Amino acid sequence: MAKKRSLFECQACGFQSAKWMGKCPNCEAWDQMIELSSKEIEFLKEIEKNPNSSQAKAMPITKIDEEHYDRFSSYDSELDLVLGGGIVPGSLTLIGGSPGVGKSTLLLKIGSNLAKNGKKVLYVSGEESLGQIKIRANRLEANDENLFLLSEIDLGQVFVELSSNEYEVLIVDSIQTLYSNSINSAPGSVSQVREITFELMRYSKDKSVATFIIGHITKEGSIAGPRVLEHMVDTVLYFEGEANRELRLLRGFKNRFGSTSEVGIFEMTQKGLVSATEISKKFFNQSNNQPGSAITVVMEGSRPIILEVQALVSESSSNIPKRSATGYEQNRLTMLLALLERKLDLPLNHYDVFINIAGGIKISETAADLAIVAAIISSFKNRTISKESVFIGEVSLIGDIRDVYHLDTRLKEAKTQGFSKAIIPKKPKLWKDAIKCYEVDEVEKLIEWM
Repeated sequence: MAKKRSLFECQACGFQSAKWMGKCPNCEAWDQMIELSSKEIEFLKEIEKNPNSSQAKAMPITKIDEEHYDRFSSYDSELDLVLGGGIVPGSLTLIGGSPGVGKSTLLLKIGSNLAKNGKKVLYVSGEESLGQIKIRANRLEANDENLFLLSEIDLGQVFVELSSNEYEVLIVDSIQTLYSNSINSAPGSVSQVREITFELMRYSKDKSVATFIIGHITKEGSIAGPRVLEHMVDTVLYFEGEANRELRLLRGFKNRFGSTSEVGIFEMTQKGLVSATEISKKFFNQSNNQPGSAITVVMEGSRPIILEVQALVSESSSNIPKRSATGYEQNRLTMLLALLERKLDLPLNHYDVFINIAGGIKISETAADLAIVAAIISSFKNRTISKESVFIGEVSLIGDIRDVYHLDTRLKEAKTQGFSKAIIPKKPKLWKDAIKCYEVDEVEKLIEWM
C-alpha cells in the first residue's frame, strides 16, 4: 500500500510544509498550519500542470503581434482613470479595503451604470440578502432591469446562473464567502480562495466576462488569503481612507492593462461614492493661518494635489520625547528632526513633535519634506507662514534641497489656487509665470527666508 502523503498549509499566508508546525516560518503566525485533504492536494497538482506545455514553442519577440484591448467605460471617471482608461473584457479585478470604506457601494453603483448603458450585469453577494441590497440600490438610484442580483455562496450555483444567461460583467461580494464543493475546507480558507479565484479567472478568460472581486483585508492592511490571489488577478486596487471621512482614495497596486501610478478620488455622499469633481480645496484651508501650518503640492499619478502640513512642537515632560506622524513616514520625520538639530542647532531633543497631513491623505513621496521642515520651524518659533506660500522640495540627509519631478505642474496648480509665492529647489529652466519663486539649495537658507 502506498504511503499517504501529508501536506500542511498556513491559513494566514499559504505557506506549505510536509509536516505540521506550531509556528509558520513564513509569516510567523501561530496555530495556522492545517492538513490538506486528498482532494485539495490533487487540486494543487492540477493547477501546477500545464496541458499545453508540449505544444508551446518559443517565438522571436519581433514576430509576435501586439494585443489591443477594446475597453468600455465604467461611466465613472475616477475608476476609469485607475483602470487605465476603462474596463477590459475578460479582466479579473480585485478590490480590497477596510470594512465600511465603500467597496460594495462603489461596485453596486458601477454595476448599475453599466446596466443602464446596455451591459448585462450579475451581482453575487454572499454576505447580504437580496432585500438588503435592494435597500442600498434604492438609496443609490441603482435600479435597472439589466442588473441581476444573486445571493449565493456555492460557486457551482453561481456558474449555473452564469451559464443560463449571457452576462458581460460579474461582481463577487466577497471572495471569502464563496466555497467550492471540490474542496473540503471552510469558506475563506486559503485553499477555497485559491480554487475559487482560479475558476473565476478561467471562466472570465474563456467567456470574456469582466469580473470584479471584493476581498477582505487583514489587520495589517493586506488582502486576506494567500498572496497567490493577488498574483492570479489582472488588477489589484486598494481603497484608502477612513469610514468616518468623506474622501476615499482608490489606488492601483497592479494592472496588467495599464499604469499603477494613477489614483482615483471619491467622495461619500447620500447617494454613495461619487467621483470627487472638485478636490482642489478639500485638503487645505488657506484662510486659517496659524503657526505650524505649511502648504505643499504632491503628485498622485498625473494629478497635483495641494496639501496642508500641520506640525505641533511642545516641550517634553519626559526624558524620551515623542515623535508622531499621521499621513507621513515616521522614519523620515526622525531623520528630518535630527537634521534640524545638527544644521540649525534647534534643541528638538527636548520637545515632542507631532505631524499631521490634513484631509486624511497619506504622503508617499519626498516632495513634502520642505513643507514638513517649514511647519516644524514655524511651530517651534511660534511664527506664522505667509498663507500665499507653498513649499516644494526634497531635503537630503546632508541638508541640501533636491529637485522633484513635475515641478512645473505643481507650480501651475499652486498658481491656479491663488498662491503667489513658492519656495523651491534651484533649477536652471523653470515655468515661473505669475508666481514668484524663491530658490533655496540648503536647509539653512530656508530659515533665513522665514
